Amino acid sequence: MSAKLDYRWNLRDLMARNGMFQTTHLRPKLAERGIDLSDSQVYRLVVDKPERLSLKILMALLDILGCGMDELIEPVAVGGTRRKAAGQTADDAGVGAFRPKRARIVSDPR
Repeated sequence: MSAKLDYRWNLRDLMARNGMFQTTHLRPKLAERGIDLSDSQVYRLVVDKPERLSLKILMALLDILGCGMDELIEPVAVGGTRRKAAGQTADDAGVGAFRPKRARIVSDPR
């Protein structure tokens, strides 16, 4: 089974390397390249990891930051849930001390 992939969004770090420490510094540079975003859209683009991204915005960011796509978007493997192999105990699977104890039902001696 192949590993699930995710990505690390490095826009804030790349902006800092280029001397842009506020999200408002990015908006005029995007506007120079024909990308008109509101302040809140630019803020979300910098602070949050985008789920969808226009290729025009991506190319503008790469041009502004003078970087490659692999620097801006870094692929990361995500550890999924593992299946227990035969003979493997719950402690081996990473549950450890958090495994609940089995309930005992006792009869009422009345």
